[in-house]
Amino acid sequence: MRRRLRYILILLLSLSIITLWWPVNDSDCNFGDLLVSKTKKFQVNATKVIVQPWRGRHHVYGIFMIPNEYKESPFFVVTVQGAGSYCSKQFGYKKNFNDVFAEPGTYLVQKFVRTRTALRLIFQGLYFQINDKQNWTLTLPEPNTTTATSN
Repeated sequence: MRRRLRYILILLLSLSIITLWWPVNDSDCNFGDLLVSKTKKFQVNATKVIVQPWRGRHHVYGIFMIPNEYKESPFFVVTVQGAGSYCSKQFGYKKNFNDVFAEPGTYLVQKFVRTRTALRLIFQGLYFQINDKQNWTLTLPEPNTTTATSN
């Protein structure tokens, strides 16, 4: 009986280590070209960051304020220092979220970081790094002026 319990504990420990340390890239688009290219990009730091992974999924995120001219941008890339970069397609526009209100001519974007990634960084002693809004950067490609004028 003790031997079986020992194997079960080793199995559970192994699964939890794999879950926390497994690198995951669930990006919706190829963002490497945008980040290394010399083309014009728009970058902004987070307005507010929430890091509370102990509350479950969707409690580690940054809120970014973006000018309205970027609403037609096909995607954006969020880089969190220490956690990596994530690419998402835009959907929905918010004017207020979590006590942050968009200034005139802007809208808000909320970008999540996986809970397991946040927990891994916290266990590595990087809580204050991911909780600093200066370490969260959102990058958008500059709008195409020829497309904007033809619409």
